[in-house]
Amino acid sequence: MNRWKLIAVALCVLVAACGDESQTTPSNVPLIFSAILSPANEVPPVGNAESGGRGAVQVQFDVTRGAGDAITSATASFYYQLSGFPAGTTLVGAHIHPAAAGVNGPVVLSTGLTATSTVSLPNGTGEFRVSGIAADPALVQSIVNNPAAFYFNVHSPLNPGGFSRGQLTRVQ
Repeated sequence: MNRWKLIAVALCVLVAACGDESQTTPSNVPLIFSAILSPANEVPPVGNAESGGRGAVQVQFDVTRGAGDAITSATASFYYQLSGFPAGTTLVGAHIHPAAAGVNGPVVLSTGLTATSTVSLPNGTGEFRVSGIAADPALVQSIVNNPAAFYFNVHSPLNPGGFSRGQLTRVQ
Protein backbone atom coordinates (compact mmCIF):
# COMPACT_ATOMS: atom_id res chain seq x y z
CA MET A 1 0.00 0.00 0.00
CA ASN A 2 2.86 2.41 0.83
CA ARG A 3 4.37 1.76 -2.58
CA TRP A 4 1.19 3.09 -4.29
CA LYS A 5 1.20 6.21 -2.12
CA LEU A 6 4.82 6.83 -3.05
CA ILE A 7 4.03 6.37 -6.77
CA ALA A 8 1.03 8.72 -6.49
CA VAL A 9 3.13 11.42 -4.81
CA ALA A 10 5.90 11.00 -7.40
CA LEU A 11 3.35 11.37 -10.24
CA CYS A 12 1.91 14.53 -8.68
CA VAL A 13 5.39 16.05 -8.40
CA LEU A 14 6.15 15.09 -12.01
CA VAL A 15 2.91 16.59 -13.34
CA ALA A 16 3.44 19.80 -11.37
CA ALA A 17 7.00 20.12 -12.68
CA CYS A 18 5.87 19.68 -16.29
CA GLY A 19 3.11 22.31 -16.19
CA ASP A 20 3.26 25.16 -18.73
CA GLU A 21 1.67 27.81 -16.52
CA SER A 22 4.92 28.99 -14.93
CA GLN A 23 4.87 32.66 -13.94
CA THR A 24 8.48 33.06 -15.06
CA THR A 25 8.04 31.74 -18.62
CA PRO A 26 7.28 34.50 -21.18
CA SER A 27 4.06 34.10 -23.15
CA ASN A 28 4.49 34.43 -26.91
CA VAL A 29 0.94 33.49 -27.90
CA PRO A 30 -0.30 35.44 -30.96
CA LEU A 31 -2.61 38.35 -30.19
CA ILE A 32 -5.62 38.50 -32.53
CA PHE A 33 -7.96 41.44 -33.16
CA SER A 34 -10.81 41.94 -35.60
CA ALA A 35 -13.15 44.64 -36.88
CA ILE A 36 -16.27 44.79 -39.01
CA LEU A 37 -15.71 47.44 -41.69
CA SER A 38 -18.47 49.79 -42.82
CA PRO A 39 -18.58 53.02 -44.83
CA ALA A 40 -21.05 54.36 -42.22
CA ASN A 41 -18.27 54.20 -39.60
CA GLU A 42 -16.03 56.63 -41.49
CA VAL A 43 -15.80 60.24 -40.26
CA PRO A 44 -17.65 61.71 -42.04
CA PRO A 45 -19.70 58.69 -43.19
CA VAL A 46 -19.21 57.79 -46.86
CA GLY A 47 -22.18 58.88 -48.96
CA ASN A 48 -20.95 58.32 -52.51
CA ALA A 49 -20.64 55.25 -54.80
CA GLU A 50 -18.52 53.38 -52.22
CA SER A 51 -21.18 53.63 -49.48
CA GLY A 52 -22.83 50.26 -50.19
CA GLY A 53 -19.98 47.90 -49.33
CA ARG A 54 -18.84 46.14 -46.22
CA GLY A 55 -15.85 44.22 -44.97
CA ALA A 56 -13.92 42.64 -42.13
CA VAL A 57 -10.32 42.53 -40.97
CA GLN A 58 -8.32 40.24 -38.73
CA VAL A 59 -5.03 41.51 -37.35
CA GLN A 60 -2.59 39.09 -35.74
CA PHE A 61 0.41 40.26 -33.76
CA ASP A 62 3.16 37.71 -33.25
CA VAL A 63 5.03 38.94 -30.21
CA THR A 64 8.12 38.14 -28.24
CA ARG A 65 7.96 38.87 -24.55
CA GLY A 66 10.80 39.48 -22.16
CA ALA A 67 11.14 40.01 -18.44
CA GLY A 68 7.92 40.91 -16.70
CA ASP A 69 5.99 39.64 -19.74
CA ALA A 70 6.69 42.92 -21.58
CA ILE A 71 6.35 42.85 -25.36
CA THR A 72 9.88 43.30 -26.74
CA SER A 73 9.20 42.79 -30.46
CA ALA A 74 6.22 42.25 -32.71
CA THR A 75 5.18 41.64 -36.30
CA ALA A 76 1.70 42.10 -37.73
CA SER A 77 -0.30 40.07 -40.22
CA PHE A 78 -3.48 41.41 -41.81
CA TYR A 79 -6.27 39.50 -43.51
CA TYR A 80 -9.11 41.64 -44.81
CA GLN A 81 -12.15 41.04 -46.99
CA LEU A 82 -14.25 43.60 -48.82
CA SER A 83 -17.47 43.13 -50.77
CA GLY A 84 -20.28 45.13 -52.32
CA PHE A 85 -18.10 47.98 -53.54
CA PRO A 86 -18.21 49.32 -57.12
CA ALA A 87 -16.35 47.22 -59.70
CA GLY A 88 -12.85 48.57 -60.17
CA THR A 89 -12.54 50.13 -56.69
CA THR A 90 -8.83 50.70 -56.03
CA LEU A 91 -7.32 50.49 -52.56
CA VAL A 92 -4.57 53.02 -51.97
CA GLY A 93 -4.19 52.45 -48.24
CA ALA A 94 -5.15 50.12 -45.41
CA HIS A 95 -4.04 51.08 -41.90
CA ILE A 96 -4.51 51.04 -38.16
CA HIS A 97 -5.17 54.47 -36.63
CA PRO A 98 -5.45 55.51 -32.96
CA ALA A 99 -8.85 57.05 -32.25
CA ALA A 100 -12.19 56.19 -30.72
CA ALA A 101 -15.31 55.71 -32.84
CA GLY A 102 -16.38 58.99 -34.40
CA VAL A 103 -12.88 60.50 -34.33
CA ASN A 104 -10.12 60.42 -36.98
CA GLY A 105 -6.49 59.68 -36.12
CA PRO A 106 -3.11 59.42 -37.85
CA VAL A 107 -1.77 56.21 -39.38
CA VAL A 108 0.25 54.20 -36.85
CA LEU A 109 0.57 50.86 -38.65
CA SER A 110 0.25 50.41 -42.42
CA THR A 111 -0.29 47.28 -44.49
CA GLY A 112 2.05 48.76 -47.09
CA LEU A 113 -0.59 49.86 -49.59
CA THR A 114 0.12 53.29 -51.06
CA ALA A 115 -0.92 55.35 -54.06
CA THR A 116 1.96 53.73 -55.96
CA SER A 117 1.37 50.22 -54.59
CA THR A 118 -2.36 49.58 -54.95
CA VAL A 119 -4.74 46.64 -55.15
CA SER A 120 -7.99 46.53 -57.06
CA LEU A 121 -11.44 45.09 -56.56
CA PRO A 122 -12.21 44.20 -60.22
CA ASN A 123 -15.75 43.07 -59.37
CA GLY A 124 -16.11 45.07 -56.12
CA THR A 125 -15.06 42.14 -53.93
CA GLY A 126 -11.70 40.85 -52.75
CA GLU A 127 -9.62 39.47 -49.94
CA PHE A 128 -6.06 40.34 -49.09
CA ARG A 129 -3.27 39.03 -46.86
CA VAL A 130 -0.21 40.91 -45.73
CA SER A 131 2.25 39.54 -43.19
CA GLY A 132 5.62 40.16 -41.61
CA ILE A 133 5.08 43.87 -40.95
CA ALA A 134 7.28 45.15 -38.13
CA ALA A 135 5.20 46.69 -35.34
CA ASP A 136 6.38 48.90 -32.50
CA PRO A 137 6.11 46.91 -29.24
CA ALA A 138 4.74 49.95 -27.36
CA LEU A 139 2.02 50.38 -30.00
CA VAL A 140 1.05 46.71 -29.77
CA GLN A 141 0.86 47.00 -25.97
CA SER A 142 -1.40 50.06 -26.35
CA ILE A 143 -3.68 48.09 -28.67
CA VAL A 144 -3.76 45.19 -26.19
CA ASN A 145 -4.60 47.60 -23.34
CA ASN A 146 -7.46 49.32 -25.20
CA PRO A 147 -8.32 47.89 -28.64
CA ALA A 148 -11.45 50.05 -28.99
CA ALA A 149 -9.18 53.11 -29.07
CA PHE A 150 -7.87 51.95 -32.47
CA TYR A 151 -9.51 51.45 -35.84
CA PHE A 152 -8.64 49.85 -39.16
CA ASN A 153 -9.77 51.38 -42.43
CA VAL A 154 -9.19 51.22 -46.16
CA HIS A 155 -8.70 54.17 -48.51
CA SER A 156 -9.43 54.78 -52.19
CA PRO A 157 -8.89 57.65 -54.66
CA LEU A 158 -12.61 58.50 -54.36
CA ASN A 159 -12.36 58.53 -50.54
CA PRO A 160 -8.74 59.33 -49.63
CA GLY A 161 -9.70 59.69 -45.94
CA GLY A 162 -11.11 56.17 -45.94
CA PHE A 163 -14.13 54.34 -47.34
CA SER A 164 -14.71 51.54 -44.82
CA ARG A 165 -13.78 51.51 -41.12
CA GLY A 166 -14.15 49.48 -37.95
CA GLN A 167 -12.92 49.68 -34.33
CA LEU A 168 -10.68 46.84 -33.21
CA THR A 169 -11.84 44.21 -30.75
CA ARG A 170 -9.72 41.51 -29.11
CA VAL A 171 -10.45 37.97 -30.30
CA GLN A 172 -7.55 36.13 -28.63
